[in-house]
Amino acid sequence: MPPTRSVLLDLDGTLVDSRPGIVASCSAALRALGHDPGNAPDIAIGPPLEDILRSLLQAYGDNRIDEAAVAYRRHYGEIGLLGSEPYPGISDALAEMRRAGLRIYLATSKREVFARRILENLDLATHFDGIYGSVPDGERDHKPELLAHILSDQDISPSRSLMVGDRRHDIMGAHAVKMRSLGVLWGYGSRHEIETAGADQLVERPADLSRIVLSMLNG
Repeated sequence: MPPTRSVLLDLDGTLVDSRPGIVASCSAALRALGHDPGNAPDIAIGPPLEDILRSLLQAYGDNRIDEAAVAYRRHYGEIGLLGSEPYPGISDALAEMRRAGLRIYLATSKREVFARRILENLDLATHFDGIYGSVPDGERDHKPELLAHILSDQDISPSRSLMVGDRRHDIMGAHAVKMRSLGVLWGYGSRHEIETAGADQLVERPADLSRIVLSMLNG
């Protein structure tokens, strides 16, 4: 039998458009700390939550990142996560990759419990062999640590796996653990960001995702 091949996929900006829910929960967190969210700078989707909140709070001269994270997660767990929608064609792409015999894993900086609920709510969870995200102790907040954990936990060879994502964190995280990377261009990162980070290849449409993933893993 051919060796097992694995694809690891980011969530926000790769599989789902989660911006509406994330923005709403960031606004709720700012209000909980007594700030007017109407004065907030633009939110960059993709980095770990604490990095997003740190950037937002700097505009208010506030450093209460832990308190903001608690407020964010309270709102997100109740309301925000329901604001995610899959990109058109993503469900078909996942099904095609599974039919081709790939092992499919989620690798997101979002809290693992939230990621699982999003996938279940959108009927996407059954496509995955494993769902991985950040955990309360902060051990897997950043992509290199998260990807290293998945590779170890599932006994995955970096040479027979691929990381797919829309931000530089996904690309650089993959390279940190000796994986190849595929940058998607329909998410929150620009072509320039993904190319500068060193993506091995780019894909412009979800309709082409499974074909390019299979091509890279078979090559």
